[in-house]
Amino acid sequence: MDSLLLLLGFICMIVGILGSFLPVLPGISLSWVGLLLLYMTKVVPMNYWVLGITLAVTIIISVLNYIIPAKGTKKFGGSTYGVWGTNIGLVVGIFAPIPFGFIIGPFAGAFIGELIYDSKDHNRALKAATGSFIGFLASSFINFMLCIIFFGLFLTIVWQNRAGLF
Repeated sequence: MDSLLLLLGFICMIVGILGSFLPVLPGISLSWVGLLLLYMTKVVPMNYWVLGITLAVTIIISVLNYIIPAKGTKKFGGSTYGVWGTNIGLVVGIFAPIPFGFIIGPFAGAFIGELIYDSKDHNRALKAATGSFIGFLASSFINFMLCIIFFGLFLTIVWQNRAGLF
């Protein structure tokens, strides 16, 4: 059973790292589940502090994943139409059957939202859409780094308990 939990935890970690770039997969959440599965083995002693702190970080970052692109739009001069367009574009982009829809969606959503707000100022709309894109990249980078940190923690715990796990 411990081997199965270890394998499932490792798979969650790898899929979590991939999910840090693909918004369809909840990357940071899957990485946290991988840590939880590791702690559920009989060999690894339960550490509620590690699980609690990593869960808090996971929740905060999961919420920020939706806020950061919208704040990027606002920072680059976007209106509330652009912010709403970013959020709607992100959701549509995830489910759209086009390649890289999760990247194109927030950009296009912010651009369209700004054009609805002021159809004459294309430069402002482009600037707000660029802010949305930069916000998305920042959010993805934060996700990736935390998934790598969780994976490093996973490997460290496995290494410390290798005698009982293998």
